[in-house]
Amino acid sequence: MTIRMGVIGTGGIAESHIRGIIASPDAELVAISDVDPDILKTKGEQHAIPESRRFLDYKELLQCPDVDAVSICTPNNMHYPIAKEAILNKMPFALEKPVTLIQEEAEDLQRLASESNIPNMVCFSYRFKGAARYAKWLIEQGYLGDIYHVYAQYLFFTSIVGDKPLLWRFRKELAGSGALGDLGSHLVDLTRFLVGDFQAICGHSGTNIKSRKQLQSEEYGDVTVDDYCHFLAKLDKGISANYSITRCAFGRFNYQRFEIYGSKGGLVYHLDEADTLEVCIGDVYGQGRSYQALPIPPQFQANQMQSFFDIINGKGDGLAATIEDGVINQMLLDNILTSAEDQKWVQL
Repeated sequence: MTIRMGVIGTGGIAESHIRGIIASPDAELVAISDVDPDILKTKGEQHAIPESRRFLDYKELLQCPDVDAVSICTPNNMHYPIAKEAILNKMPFALEKPVTLIQEEAEDLQRLASESNIPNMVCFSYRFKGAARYAKWLIEQGYLGDIYHVYAQYLFFTSIVGDKPLLWRFRKELAGSGALGDLGSHLVDLTRFLVGDFQAICGHSGTNIKSRKQLQSEEYGDVTVDDYCHFLAKLDKGISANYSITRCAFGRFNYQRFEIYGSKGGLVYHLDEADTLEVCIGDVYGQGRSYQALPIPPQFQANQMQSFFDIINGKGDGLAATIEDGVINQMLLDNILTSAEDQKWVQL
């Protein structure tokens, strides 16, 4: 079955969804929605979407009989109402992260999706990196032994490049959080994907650039989200973890590093321009105390949007994040920020 896809929100992240739709033999892009009529017209012409399937109101797209499923690629504050409306219209959805602004909204989506049995996927995109999936397999096969430590970094320079105005990502009421929700949510999800769940957290966050020029005026407004968030965590089985997340790392562009150390070996998952995996395991590398880059076997390669289409067609591999994972992720984000504000450990 060819899945007729609609995309709600046509900003930057939507392009990766659209590329995945176009590249798949199982889907086609048939409709788009955006609140900006000029962007809607431009994107519609770019992708040959007829005017009858370009919607300023996302509810009209969700009710369109020519659409089978949707990608939700809007600012964070619209994730909850749009996903809820998709469920009420029995529309399968791929939802960008974080799923909502607060845990209670995420729990409501989970309940509705479960009751309606609507196929869904939360777009924690690094679950689809070959290096991450290969790392998961190596850990599950016991190559690292008992896991002791996780050290993770996600560094970006997007908050300090250029003279950025007060975009939605810098406003708590629209984004929920800053670097933590934007970048840290991926590290939290990768941790659960690779080694296990969180038991306790202790956070520290702050804002380096505290005001920015308003979009429609020369006046300045307050930045109300974090520029950086660092936190410690206690994980299942006594694993100790340490996280560094910032959008103020000069010269860094989507720099992600995930180190895992166990009783028998270690591995380093690294993402900058491409994902790589280095290991120190086994008789050769382990005894030599040297890390060696491993080629990623083809069976560990995956594509985010194709995985969504496989879920709809009943062929999912069980490795994509669901709305349940999104709820847990949002709970952790909320508690990390609470911990940072209260300056104390939070037991989960």
